[in-house]
Amino acid sequence: MPSTTSDDVRTPLSGTALDALKIVIVGGFGVGKTTMVGSVSEIRPLSTEEVMTQASEGIDDASRVRAKTTTTVAFDFGRITVTPDKVLYLFGAPGQQRFWFVWDQLFAGSLGAVVLVDTRRLQDSWYSIDRLEHHKTPFVVAVNRFADGPSLDAVREALALSPEVPLIECDARKRTSSKHVLITLVKHIAGTREGKS
Repeated sequence: MPSTTSDDVRTPLSGTALDALKIVIVGGFGVGKTTMVGSVSEIRPLSTEEVMTQASEGIDDASRVRAKTTTTVAFDFGRITVTPDKVLYLFGAPGQQRFWFVWDQLFAGSLGAVVLVDTRRLQDSWYSIDRLEHHKTPFVVAVNRFADGPSLDAVREALALSPEVPLIECDARKRTSSKHVLITLVKHIAGTREGKS
């Protein structure tokens, strides 16, 4: 999915920024993680996208994302200011199973995560949710619609999400939609912290 953000966007870090949060965006292969980081970042995103070659045939299941020609091999990085004093540093994790070893390093120091979901491949989200629950990391689930699919209630049931986990629709190509997902996560993190105090 192409990003709607210009490559020339560069916004300096605000002098009022006091609080920086590390956020990880995870999910299955080809679900839109790179697209989300690119659509919402106020700086030119760092991307480790590489062209997919024949070497990945039989290893990466590209049957549901046939138009995909590149893949993240390390992580994506971007930044967004959500309030005058709060900045999010975004790390998009690689989706293929062979790169999952990177995830634990990306989770280190993160305060929350977005699980990006494609309803055509819900099973690709199970590992993400399992790892976040293992790390006790607050997260939200964002359904990036590629086609008509099950309702949010059906997705919640299929993923066995607890009622406390926010579940929302999004379009990872659109800045306003991606920003809404991140604001929902920030509110969820704040609510989780208050519940522990």
